[in-house]
Amino acid sequence: MENLRILTREIGALAEKTGLWIQKEQRSFQPELEEEKDHNSLVSYVDKKAEEQLVEGLSKLLPDAGFITEEATVLNERKALSWVIDPLDGTTNFIHGLPLFAVSIGLLDGDDLIAGVVYEAGQKELFSSWKGGGAWCNDERIAVSDRKTVKDGLFATGFPYYDYGRMQAFQALLSDFFVGSRGLRRLGSAATDLAWVACGRFEGFFEYGLSAWDVAGGALLVQEAGGSVCDFEGGDDFLFGKTIISANEHVFEEFRSIIQNRMSPKK
Repeated sequence: MENLRILTREIGALAEKTGLWIQKEQRSFQPELEEEKDHNSLVSYVDKKAEEQLVEGLSKLLPDAGFITEEATVLNERKALSWVIDPLDGTTNFIHGLPLFAVSIGLLDGDDLIAGVVYEAGQKELFSSWKGGGAWCNDERIAVSDRKTVKDGLFATGFPYYDYGRMQAFQALLSDFFVGSRGLRRLGSAATDLAWVACGRFEGFFEYGLSAWDVAGGALLVQEAGGSVCDFEGGDDFLFGKTIISANEHVFEEFRSIIQNRMSPKK
């Protein structure tokens, strides 16, 4: 446990250093430097350079670990221990000058997340967690909110940017939350959404069309902060299954039911 705590602090220091560098680069970033990987999926030299920095630093911490990375600047290979990295979650925000983006790092032991770090650059907040060690923000213990019902809660989601086959159901789900909750927010960074569920700013977060690197840093944060996480079917394939539901323990079942009512593949 102590070794994992120390390792998580080292991961956090690396994430913070990279996040501050990204923030500095944003001040001089020019639109002509952006690239489009796929439809509505942007990337820049900043994403790639940040990932290279993280890979170099994390390789020193655990030389035998594998990597699962967004920009594939290193061979993507799962091993007994594997890093799951999003060097810049919120690239579109970054490119358009919005001050909300994050560095996300998760560490897998087999199929289990054992450490998760999110550095949210806009607020200069370092969120960290390790298995059995709780969740923290800038060295202060955090916990999910205590609100008891969906109607009293504020929630977050992400808009689909390539998988439009479920748009009708998704739009109906948005209407459910417009009417039945205190509001719905779309930040443009799943890592930040999960971190803000963990510290109680949101009661819950859901999204589909995600990749493992989008959620690996934040999912353990929610769990260690006292919340629950699952996929859209209610299972535990939220890391690689491309869907995620997370919420505090009080609203989780109600929140999940509303989402499944609209987004279940059986519908």
